[in-house]
Amino acid sequence: MTRIAIIDYGMGNLRSVAKALEHVAPQAQVIVTHDRSTILHADRVVFPGQGSIRDCLRELAHWDLLEVVREAAFNKPFLGLCLGPQALLEFSEENGGVECLNVLPGRVVWFGELRDPASGERLKVPHMGWNQVHQLSDHPLWRDIPQDSRFYFVHSYYLQPADAALTVGRTHYGFGFASAIARNNLFAVQFHPEKSAQAGLRLLANFADWNP
Repeated sequence: MTRIAIIDYGMGNLRSVAKALEHVAPQAQVIVTHDRSTILHADRVVFPGQGSIRDCLRELAHWDLLEVVREAAFNKPFLGLCLGPQALLEFSEENGGVECLNVLPGRVVWFGELRDPASGERLKVPHMGWNQVHQLSDHPLWRDIPQDSRFYFVHSYYLQPADAALTVGRTHYGFGFASAIARNNLFAVQFHPEKSAQAGLRLLANFADWNP
């Protein structure tokens, strides 16, 4: 039986993610855990999160999970959600500047004061609600998801990968930003697939079947 570990460090929509994965992959064992051994021996790993990046890294350190996340991100089918992909980059502007996990090159940047380029009206930050994701590759996790499908977002900071080749999905909110990044065995999204209806469930189902 395939074992999917959802990393529990006290932050994120853990139960919602678990229930969504159980729904789309009933043949798998879905485990919400902060146990190092369980995560390292799982077949697939999900790294969710929401809230502050500083709190995220502090809690990962508290549970002695910093190196576990790095190891899983390099060696297992790995899915980062919302705050998850932000933590994987090198640096975040949040909280005055935070060094992140340095799994992928790039920064996390504040949206700032956004204006609609057409109307000039000020856009709300955080970027919250449904928005389109334009797929930039034929990555297996996009399988059977129509181009420009809508997903659910809640974030005030956005991904700015140093290597353009990492970006496999883009979203427009005042300007275009990377909303999905990928490398080898790793796929990470700024949005919440567990809150994104059929498109989100399909992405999770694709992850459960993915063999990079």
